[in-house]
Amino acid sequence: MSDTVNFDRLASSLTLDERKSLLDKLKSQSKISQEPLYAVEKEQGTILDIDELFFRLPWYSRLMYKFLSFLKSKAPGKLYEERHVVKLGRRILKKYPGLYDYQRGNLLPEFYNQLQNLKTASRFFYTALDASFNKEKGAFYAFLGSLEMPDIHVRLQSAASPEILEATGSDADIRSVTLRAMDEALKGISDEQRRAMYNNARSLFCLKELSSYLFDRLIVNFKYDTSFSGYICNAFSVRDMLTSLNNMLFSLKYIPPMPLMESLFIFILQEKAEESDFNINKEAQGLLARTEEALTVIRKFNAQVPLSMILFCTGRNSRPQEISGGEDWFLLYREYWKRQIDDNLAQYAQDRRRRGLEESFRDFIKTPNLERLTYTSSDPDSEGFDLKGSFGLSFLLAFYNNVFIPDINAYLRLIIMDGEFARKESRIEYTEIYNGIFQAEERIRKLENDISPIGTYGQRIAQAKQDMTSLQVKRRKTQLISDEASKEALTILEETRRGCRNMIDVLNSIANKETKGTNYSLANLPELLEKDGNLVDNLKAGIKKFKKAIEILDDIEALEAGRPI
Repeated sequence: MSDTVNFDRLASSLTLDERKSLLDKLKSQSKISQEPLYAVEKEQGTILDIDELFFRLPWYSRLMYKFLSFLKSKAPGKLYEERHVVKLGRRILKKYPGLYDYQRGNLLPEFYNQLQNLKTASRFFYTALDASFNKEKGAFYAFLGSLEMPDIHVRLQSAASPEILEATGSDADIRSVTLRAMDEALKGISDEQRRAMYNNARSLFCLKELSSYLFDRLIVNFKYDTSFSGYICNAFSVRDMLTSLNNMLFSLKYIPPMPLMESLFIFILQEKAEESDFNINKEAQGLLARTEEALTVIRKFNAQVPLSMILFCTGRNSRPQEISGGEDWFLLYREYWKRQIDDNLAQYAQDRRRRGLEESFRDFIKTPNLERLTYTSSDPDSEGFDLKGSFGLSFLLAFYNNVFIPDINAYLRLIIMDGEFARKESRIEYTEIYNGIFQAEERIRKLENDISPIGTYGQRIAQAKQDMTSLQVKRRKTQLISDEASKEALTILEETRRGCRNMIDVLNSIANKETKGTNYSLANLPELLEKDGNLVDNLKAGIKKFKKAIEILDDIEALEAGRPI
């Protein structure tokens, strides 16, 4: 679930209507040419492998090459290849000057410049893909699916929503119900929707391959040549890398669909989404302009650099091949929604356990509802502070105010004021134990203030969010601050729980009515009993209440850790 937090922060805040509205606006504002990115020209269309080209020659031409083969002791196909390469090289030189020297087999400075432009244009998409598709493919397809298949998206949301989990039965039964609902929704995907999603997935994969292509590994082979006043490279030495690049460009023939572009924009814009003046429409328009520029450069490269023709001059086969990818979109899409169901079911089960736990100790703490600490939240994506141990602290406050102070404290203070311990060290130890429990409420209230917007932790969180750094760095900083506050909360819980255990030992010693021999026996216990004949019974009642409090704190800890109670 943590892998999809970035996706959910912004994407989940947009309703289907808002997503459709944004998509319509992008379409109306887009100036992206719908002309294919890779257009196979007529002269390039004749570039097949040498054997096929030779086979297509008229019979008399093939006869001529066979005769020349006898004279020159070379295969007819090889003679034809050499002659065809020369013709093709001259054609490149004439129509695309400055790119390729067919006589020496060198890529020239203009090719180098075009390659640099293609690298820059391709890198634009890398940032968006790295922030989205590369991290959580399923979540990305889910958002994309909300645009291409809104009816299916609604049905899947319903299947994965907590409301459906209210059905009676065991967790396993409920999970079966939700998974069947999910599969029924997926069966409703039409052929047209499947094609749209596959085309998106295909374009996405090709963009990913091109944007992550190791341009630098290719470019480093170019060396500066003073005679050309630029960088040149032997084409034969980088043929494999050029072939790979050519296949990617050939596979990315068409402009990526607008729903795919919008999905990429959403992920890019996450980094600015928390800014006060954030305007998604304005930001999307800026990204749209950059997209138009990047795609134009890719289209120009394909039109101005005859890569297939150059590759033909460096080897027998030059026909570009389609790269595979995108076929797994449905599996990833289904797996995402399956995880959503499992996560919601787990959250539902935890909420149910929490409600049951609260119900079990409601009479004990003498309040119908356990009040959550101010500024805290169990949901990391909400505005509240993500404080581990907040449930336990809330219970501890209720115990302190409704049980400890009215029912137990008076007897413990009586021991401090009038008790004479048989051992001098025991008074010091008892006072420390008592103060630790008594000061728990003060420590919790201080922490509650510290996590408020004006508190120490709250101000640090606000400052981290305003830092001029990437969203990832901001969240890492805020998480570290939350962890620091959570550590303090857990320390309060553990020290108070340990104090309660120690207090039970003290009260057990006193309740045994021993005046000596035990660690915490009171020398003047008879005098105290004369003042209050119910003292021992009240102390025993206090022991039970401390034990109950410890038991509940243990159950809360197990609940938050996902362990059985």
